[in-house]
Amino acid sequence: MHIFYCPHIVSKDAYLSPEESAHCIRVLRLVKGDKVQLIDGQGGIYDATITLPDAKQCRLEISSIINHHKGRKFSLHIAIAPTKNIDRFEWFIEKAVEIGIDMITPLLCQRSERRTLKTDRLHKLIISTMKQAMVPYLPMLNELTDYRKFIDSITGSPYNRLIAHCDESDRKRLQDVLALHSNVIVLIGPEGDFTPGEIDQAISHNFIPVSLGTNRLRTETAGIVACNTVNLLNDIMI
Repeated sequence: MHIFYCPHIVSKDAYLSPEESAHCIRVLRLVKGDKVQLIDGQGGIYDATITLPDAKQCRLEISSIINHHKGRKFSLHIAIAPTKNIDRFEWFIEKAVEIGIDMITPLLCQRSERRTLKTDRLHKLIISTMKQAMVPYLPMLNELTDYRKFIDSITGSPYNRLIAHCDESDRKRLQDVLALHSNVIVLIGPEGDFTPGEIDQAISHNFIPVSLGTNRLRTETAGIVACNTVNLLNDIMI
């Protein structure tokens, strides 16, 4: 069954956005009376029927609530430097949404090779992945943010703070320091890794240096390993 993103459902009548409407009516050629499913990105998944097949604002009638998720016991925020090859960064975003993530902040670091980012395209990728994987909550994507400003903005926030880097200084295994069922933020650096100064700044803001394994990982792989480890450990300890 076709699935569409439809936020802010408050009554039995629901309306698709112009983009979702065009895909529904012009691309898929659905008609009045066709059954579809809606996902609101806020925990709700619904059965619905098309009542007005308008390619600019398709109207539907909600017939039932399939599921309404109450959310997880923890929140995962990964702040990561976008890769020079945008396809690799898009791959990270797609897989992180499938696995489970609540917020992504692209970081502009001293060694970043990619210094601009079109977040509109990435937001569309997140919605597409959310629908395909039936993820009940829409992850938040922030704009590209300067690393030092980001670290300063985290001060005082209730996060289990971790920074994954490749420096040979003292690091602990992520799984050994993770506070289960608590909000987590993990920093992942660019291809050239964080600079010593960036690592020191994070530590001064109570970030714990962690290792993601014995191998040296690509940026996008490190992001996925961190995402999966946090989710897996929290699932095991439910």
